[in-house]
Amino acid sequence: MNYKAYIYVITLFLSIYSLSGVNFDRFFKTNKALEARIIVLILAVCMSYLLTNFITDFMSLTTIIKG
Repeated sequence: MNYKAYIYVITLFLSIYSLSGVNFDRFFKTNKALEARIIVLILAVCMSYLLTNFITDFMSLTTIIKG
């Protein structure tokens, strides 16, 4: 089960990288850049959790189907 931690770290970096392209500053009040960064971090953790669970469930499902 050690591979799940590696997948989690990789997907966390991918999520942060993908969310860095979105301008969250316009959704917040002026001078609230810290709050926007916190939202990006929370969203990145949520996305990486979901993606990691999807990948591991998909891998276990394909091994069940293979036999």
